Amino acid sequence: MLRPAEDPQGADWPGLPPEVALLHPGYRLLCDDYADACEPVLGLIQRTAQQLQLPLQSLEIEMGPSQFEAVFAATDALTAADDMVRFRHGIRQALARHGYHVTFVCRPPFAHVMASGWHVHQSLYHADSEQPVAPNRPSTDSGSASDHLGTQGAQWLAGLLQHAPALAALCVPSANGYARFVANALAPTSICWGLDNRGAMLRVLGADGGGTGARIENRLPEPAANPYVVLAAQIAAGMGGIAHSVQAPPASESPYASAHRQLPATQADALHALLADDALAQRLGENFVRYYATIKKMEVARHAAATDARDYDLRHHFARY
Repeated sequence: MLRPAEDPQGADWPGLPPEVALLHPGYRLLCDDYADACEPVLGLIQRTAQQLQLPLQSLEIEMGPSQFEAVFAATDALTAADDMVRFRHGIRQALARHGYHVTFVCRPPFAHVMASGWHVHQSLYHADSEQPVAPNRPSTDSGSASDHLGTQGAQWLAGLLQHAPALAALCVPSANGYARFVANALAPTSICWGLDNRGAMLRVLGADGGGTGARIENRLPEPAANPYVVLAAQIAAGMGGIAHSVQAPPASESPYASAHRQLPATQADALHALLADDALAQRLGENFVRYYATIKKMEVARHAAATDARDYDLRHHFARY
């Protein structure tokens, strides 16, 4: 049988999406019931990543149907962005040769699937001494960011929170990605931080005396985002927080509470926030922000004009990313 890409009757722009089947039914996080059935795929991913000399640390069956998670070792920001690009392209090409379709789209347009996030962990180090800005501290339940991250680390976190609405436009660059922001789905809906809290936008980890220092996990980005833009945006927002000594609010134990400032609900809302954030635009480059927003506004218009939203997502997102 001809695949859609080979059938001249199916030629279109964008082309027909591939016909797919699930590799596991999901909802058994870290369960080994399907480990053997998924080994051909996980083995291919492992070998490809290792042959590309990527710092792959673990692969696991995730919560959602046919969903997997890959974890990489920490490195500098530019190398991390390079690694993300090589991983996405390398894995897609390697598995396609064996008849598998890999997608990094945030929410595949099928009933009952779960959306995927890209959890970006970040640590600060002093350039001169290479020591962590947020060193190990005694375990504490304090809700003060500085108690866990130190003064500059807390200011970095505060900068990420301050610019979160604009960061959404850069970290979640597709209309598809905003379907992920629903309560109690291990995804953020509001602009807050917490201690090892998977519902918060920012999660502070490693502040218990172990490892090489505390770190921040930003759970905002989607996995199809441009890694260079995502990491540049983190740096711009965090450095802005340090430069202006921005103070972080207390940690939240209820990240889905209505009292919190909400993340943008749509791509259009996020773009509006980006264009209104002059401070972030100055750090990223005003010409870049205007150019980026212009392109994304055209994408918003095309998505809104689609007569069949699911078919649009299948062709424009699922099949291409």
